[in-house]
Amino acid sequence: MKEIKCPSCGKTFGIDPSSFQEILGQIKNEEFNKQIQERLLLAEEDNKKGIEILKQELKLKLLEQNSIKEKKIQTLESKLNFAEEQKLNALNELNNQSKNKINLLNNELNKLREDIAKQSVISELSLKNKLNEAVTNLEKENSSLINSIEKLKLEQSINEKLIEEKFKNKISERDITIQELRDMKSKLSTKMIGESLEIHCETQFNLNRSSAFKNSYFEKDNDVSSGSKGDYIFREFDEDKIEIISIMFEMKNETSNSNHKRKNEEFLKELDKDRKQKSCEYAVLVSLLEPDSDLYNAGIVDVSHRFPKMYIIRPQFFLPIISLLRNASLKSLKYKSQIELMKRENYDITNFESTLAQFKNAVGKNVSLAQDRFNDAISEIDKSITHLQKTKEALLLSKKHLLSADSKSQDLTVKKLTKNNSTMKKKFNDLNTLEH
Repeated sequence: MKEIKCPSCGKTFGIDPSSFQEILGQIKNEEFNKQIQERLLLAEEDNKKGIEILKQELKLKLLEQNSIKEKKIQTLESKLNFAEEQKLNALNELNNQSKNKINLLNNELNKLREDIAKQSVISELSLKNKLNEAVTNLEKENSSLINSIEKLKLEQSINEKLIEEKFKNKISERDITIQELRDMKSKLSTKMIGESLEIHCETQFNLNRSSAFKNSYFEKDNDVSSGSKGDYIFREFDEDKIEIISIMFEMKNETSNSNHKRKNEEFLKELDKDRKQKSCEYAVLVSLLEPDSDLYNAGIVDVSHRFPKMYIIRPQFFLPIISLLRNASLKSLKYKSQIELMKRENYDITNFESTLAQFKNAVGKNVSLAQDRFNDAISEIDKSITHLQKTKEALLLSKKHLLSADSKSQDLTVKKLTKNNSTMKKKFNDLNTLEH
């Protein structure tokens, strides 16, 4: 038995070694549990930071792609404007050249007429020949200029059509990319109108299972023992069978002619309940509801402010959300491995709390019983002390009387006994006489 002194009342009581070791183990396990909670918090923080970083990286990539396409469009626009300016400049230059030629010929014609007027000796026939020659030359040059202008216009028109076609193709590619990113503008649903959303997601996963999800489980949730169920559960394990990540999926779709338009928020509470009951780490709602919402069409929507570890996505982000969450969980896998190792080296954490509660109840009950017995013993000892104190006082009083009696007996003499007693005095005198 080990003795333990109560720090409050100062009383000392005994406890067997096994209980003492259990109390020591309780203190050790509380510290161990505290370390586990701290590591889980660190892993949770790393997980959130990893998801935020990946989301930011995705947004930056999308912005970078849009920026590159904007630059290409601006470059094409500048080239088109430059070509237009060149076209106008060329036309103006040709017009100026033709006007200059016409003015020059007119000047020569006027000069020729003046020369004719001055030189009357020149024959009329020679004059006509010169005039005809000048007109012919003028017509040839004019025709050549017109042909050059038409040829330049034709080349410019062809170049303009080529640039315009290329520009339209770039704009068309950009519009298609924007439609893909926004998803529901085209609804991604030309393909999905004839098939259910669940079959689409399952098909997408199975197409990539052998290459990207070798150690993964993705099946329908058929367990209704808890009263409700999700649509699909995804779980992935490492080589040591330690769970890396688990996701509860819920798929929601509705036809375009449906009278009652449901909202995504209507399903979040039930999805969170299913996640907890099936012990999944994350919950994801894959939804085609609210097709005109800019929030849900923009990409992955984090609703962890409403329900922990929950996201809403469009179908085209089904595989990306699994990859993002898995990559984030891989960073915290080392913490999980350490926790599993600590679980193996110490108590079974699964039954730890119940065992701890039973131990507390047993120790508390034993301490309570021991305290009751201790109080009873103290009370009996106090009673015994009181009784012994009274006995002591009686004995002391009896001793006092005995000492008084002894003292009186020591003072007793024959003389005192026979004083005022003549008969006894005579007898003692006679006895003394006989002895002599």
